[in-house]
Amino acid sequence: MTTTTSTVPYRRPGFRRLRLFGQGPLFTVSVAVLAVLVLVAVLAPVLAPYDPEALDLSASLAGTSGDHVLGTDQSGRDILSRLLHGARTGLLGPLLVVAVSTLLGTLIGVVAAWRGGWADTILSRSMDMVFAIPGLLLAILLVTVVGSGMTAPVIAMAVAYTPYVGRLVRGIARQEKARPYIEAYRVQGWSGWTVCLRHLLPNIAPTVFAQSAMNFGYALMDLAALSYLGFGVQPPTADWGAMINEGQSAVQQGAMLPALAPSACIVLAVVAFGIVGEGLADRIAKRER
Repeated sequence: MTTTTSTVPYRRPGFRRLRLFGQGPLFTVSVAVLAVLVLVAVLAPVLAPYDPEALDLSASLAGTSGDHVLGTDQSGRDILSRLLHGARTGLLGPLLVVAVSTLLGTLIGVVAAWRGGWADTILSRSMDMVFAIPGLLLAILLVTVVGSGMTAPVIAMAVAYTPYVGRLVRGIARQEKARPYIEAYRVQGWSGWTVCLRHLLPNIAPTVFAQSAMNFGYALMDLAALSYLGFGVQPPTADWGAMINEGQSAVQQGAMLPALAPSACIVLAVVAFGIVGEGLADRIAKRER
């Protein structure tokens, strides 16, 4: 009498539990990081141990301690408190950029794909013209007219990101328009806008959402770069990009945290948004196969 043994491969249960939306543990960790960043931004006034703008020159460039977990900057301001409050401006600006550019890009892309003909030509060429202008240059030009702060960079970057969304939406909307169900609804007498709103837009929404997640990271990096250059959020308001600018002189004095801490926050957020966006895009591609 012979016996057989199971040859089922061993799998670590911990990694199986970390899977979210069918993605690997890296995707799940990235979602958790973004959730923490949002929570920190919302609860910053509660979590921050000090006023982020309170000056204390006697504690200038103080090292890490029980009173100041991450130390202080040149003006004696608590770095941890400024990081927590900086999450608000760091996430709010990109959120506005992505919201406006996604709304405008989706509208332009759907109209171009649905109407076709001269409407498609005009809208496509207009997007090409805007696409040819670097977003950072457009932001700098607008700042010289409107003035520094968050408003001008957000408007400029929203305009610059609109062609990215518009091109994507136009392409997938044209593919969706060619599907049989669209013609079936039109034969039944449904108006074009009704078909778009009730069926076409919901079908392309997952792809647009995945692209928006990646655009969020790019917008965060661009707005931080503008603040670093002095065209965005102005001191003493806590902002990650502005904090890097202010921390440069501290590096020459041997204090790394004033510039390193906000840099790490920006890198962490951008990488997390990129991983989440790529993961969502991969899942959508697998579903459509």
